[in-house]
Amino acid sequence: MHEVSLDQSIQDYLTGENLEMTTYEDLRQGLARLLVEEKGYPKDNLSPRVAIQFHVDDKPFSRNVDILVRDGQGRPALALLFCSGTPETYTREAMYAARLLPDGPAPLVIVTDSKDAKLLSAASGKVLADGFVAIPSWEELQNLLAEHPAPDLDPARLAREQRVFYMYSGFLEGCCGQECPT
Repeated sequence: MHEVSLDQSIQDYLTGENLEMTTYEDLRQGLARLLVEEKGYPKDNLSPRVAIQFHVDDKPFSRNVDILVRDGQGRPALALLFCSGTPETYTREAMYAARLLPDGPAPLVIVTDSKDAKLLSAASGKVLADGFVAIPSWEELQNLLAEHPAPDLDPARLAREQRVFYMYSGFLEGCCGQECPT
């Protein structure tokens, strides 16, 4: 199933702005609410819809991370991506997304379909926890960040990571009611 507009609007829990209501937006809003109200995340440390932008073969590419959690110093800490299929099938793409954030890589990433979740180390790609218990509290996140540092990406590795992320994400772009990329 692909995300489609429901011709309505919804208020963003984190920013207060009105957004287009889609088949998945209420789930994203629920995840933001869960992080703040149940897991103790400071609302100011959460950024919705953070764009990852770069070029592959001189063609611009952009894909959003649904929620980016920043640590107390404002650095990326945890990237959260909602997926339309089982989380197992999106773990590689989510790992690359966490590595390619505009302000540097996040050490951790969560991929969820709203029924299941996987917590991953962005450096190794290793699954650290499964299920909704995989979503750490703010306090637990601090311990995880100390145990799992962000990966180092030199310019050559960064270019390779962008190409692989483009390949994984390319399957989701276009070709479903849109023009297919060439």
